[in-house]
This record gives sequence, C-alpha cells and structure tokens, in this order.
Amino acid sequence: MERKVVITGMGLWSCLGTTLDEVRDSLYSGKSGIVFSAERKENGFRSALCAQIERPDLKPYVPRNLRQFMPEEAQYAYMATRSALEQAGLDQDYINGHEIGIIYGNDSVAEATMCALDKFRQFKDTAACGSGSIFQSMNSTVTMNLACLFKLRGINLTASAACASGSQAVGLAQMLIRNGLQDCIVCGGAQEANQYSVAAFDGIQSFSVREDEPTKASRPFDRDRDGLVPGGGAATIVLESYEHAVKRGAPILAEVISWGFSGNGDHISTPNVAGPARSLELCLKNGGISPKQIGYINAHATSTRIGDSREAQAIAQIFGDYRVPVTSTKSQTGHEMWMAGASELIYSVLMMKNHFIAGNINFENPDEETACINIVPETREANFDMFLSNSFGFGGTNSTLIVKNL
Repeated sequence: MERKVVITGMGLWSCLGTTLDEVRDSLYSGKSGIVFSAERKENGFRSALCAQIERPDLKPYVPRNLRQFMPEEAQYAYMATRSALEQAGLDQDYINGHEIGIIYGNDSVAEATMCALDKFRQFKDTAACGSGSIFQSMNSTVTMNLACLFKLRGINLTASAACASGSQAVGLAQMLIRNGLQDCIVCGGAQEANQYSVAAFDGIQSFSVREDEPTKASRPFDRDRDGLVPGGGAATIVLESYEHAVKRGAPILAEVISWGFSGNGDHISTPNVAGPARSLELCLKNGGISPKQIGYINAHATSTRIGDSREAQAIAQIFGDYRVPVTSTKSQTGHEMWMAGASELIYSVLMMKNHFIAGNINFENPDEETACINIVPETREANFDMFLSNSFGFGGTNSTLIVKNL
C-alpha cells in the first residue's frame, strides 16, 4: 500500500534570504538578488551578472578538521539543512536512534577541483592537493558531508541531473518513502556560486548582458530576454511518511503528491516541447490529478530564448484552455541550477502557505510563443491548495513535482 509523503521541514540559503521569513518577504515584495560583479568583468567574463550569495560562517557549528572536507556548496547545504531539521523537530538524539536518509542534488564542484589541481601542477607533487581535496571535489561531496555531520544512516545518494538535480532528489525521496523503503529522508539541492563554476556557461554566451540594469536582467518569458543569470546556494526539504510524521508530532506543511520525469532523447542543450510535455503529463497521471486542480505553476523558465518558449508550449499543450497562473521565480533569483528544483519547491510552498503568487518580475511583453500561457507579472493575492513545479536540464532531463497544501 502506497504511503502519503509529507514535508515537515524546509531550509534555504538563497540570494533572497537565509531564513524562510526573509525569503517569503523577498518573494512577496518582488526583490531581486541579482548584482553586477566587478571581479567577473575584470577576469574576462562577457557577462558580469550573478546572484549575490552570502557566505556562511561554519566555525560555531563544524570543527576545523571537518570543514576542510566542505566546498562552497556543502557549506550552503549544511546551513540549509540545520534550518530544515530544526523546523521538522529532528534533533540529534532522534536522528541517532532512527534511520534517516539523504538524497541531494549536485552536479559540479568546479572551484574545489580546480584549486587542488592547480596546487598539484604548481608544485609537481600530488600531496600538494591537500588531504581534504578528494572529499571536496567529488560530485557526492554534499551528501557525504551532510551524512557524516548529521549522522544520517539511511540512504545516502547524490542526484546528478543538471538543472533538474534538486527536483530529481525530491522525487526519488518521495518514491522511496511512498513505497515503504524509508520513513524519513533529507533531500534538496546545492549550487556553488563562484565564478569558476559558470565560466564555461559564459563562454557559450548563455548569460544576459543587460549589465546596466542587473535587477532587470533575468526576465523569463519576456520578449526581450537575452539569457539567464547564474545563481546558487542550497535548499533542504525534510520528507517523511505521514504516519511517521504524526507519530513523532512533527509539523506537517504539505504533501508531495506526485513526481513525473522524462528524457528528451534529442539535442544535448536545445530543449524540445515533447520531453517537458511528457514530464508534465506523467506527473499529473501518477498523482491522479486533473489540470484544473493545479492552482499555480512554478516554471523552470530561465530567461533563455528557446527554453522559455518550449516550456510555454508544453504547458499550453497539457493544460489546454485552462489558464493556470504561471511564474518563474528565477526572475528574482537567477538560475540556481542544481539547487533550483528544491529551492523553487520551497518558494512555492511559502507562497501557498501565505496566500500569494510572487510575480514574474521583468515580464513586460510576451512574444508569439510565450503568449500562450497565463504569466503573472506582479505579486497577486491568491488562495491555491496545489501547485506544480518544473525543472529541466542539459541532456534533456526533465522533472516535475506536484505538491498539495495540508
């Protein structure tokens, strides 16, 4: 018998804030986290735009000998996970006595790998890499660090699926809990925010060059969009079976109803319509949900010409005449990449619990292909009890989640 899977804790380390209250207020007010980086421009970036992410101080929480294993994104993930576990009421004593798992999305560790290999090349000695470098440079660095620091003894897995990584992590966790293989899993996504992690993206002209107006550069679905803006941070979600959550008296925030997924089986970077449409269709089918039950869609839309238009067409194909409200919170955060699928789930839960839809800022004019959906340009008071969140990535990996209010 399939079990109900619920969210009991959430934590964020985002350009919109580092507490749920800060992030909620930023979403509501339409605050942008995008800035101009003089350092990136000086270092040869075509676009110096990026999200501004505060670096956490882990000294009060993690001993120095353990911090050496943690690259930038693992630090963000640690802080987000502390907050999520606290909200869920999962203290260390409880964790020590129960099997809690972790599945986290991450798909690069550019800076840590580069720094270690630069030392090797400079000194021509592998010992120069440092004793912590191997643990910093692996894609599984987030899960290995968090599992050890928080003593998590259930499943320990990294979801590495490009910009769908965070969403896939939540989907995999939901599936395991629903089928009785785990009772509780910490899941989420993290993205390093340093310049080295996105230099190659800049090199293929993926980024907006609207440098004179940083806060207006990320403009999903808008006719004048000219590329994405890179972001980062971490987002953690605690998932549990409903029975497990009730038994321990946990706060129950929402239910993860369904997960849909697909592969485009097409071009490595250019998305199509059929793949995303299948992900949406499968998610609705798996949850036994009709399109008109969805009160809001948090779109993947990154502010790229083709990506936004293909997603708009996929939504229109599946939702037909039903004009469901659609926004992309990337208009405020930029593209949080491996983190995005998890953070956007939290952003949407905050909207649902606080009765509003954050506006798709900078949306001024649709083009012929994005005019087919109902994009909400400004914050709107709204009551909705179910939303859908899309995440699509390079290689044609697609993930869709549906969440219900409780």
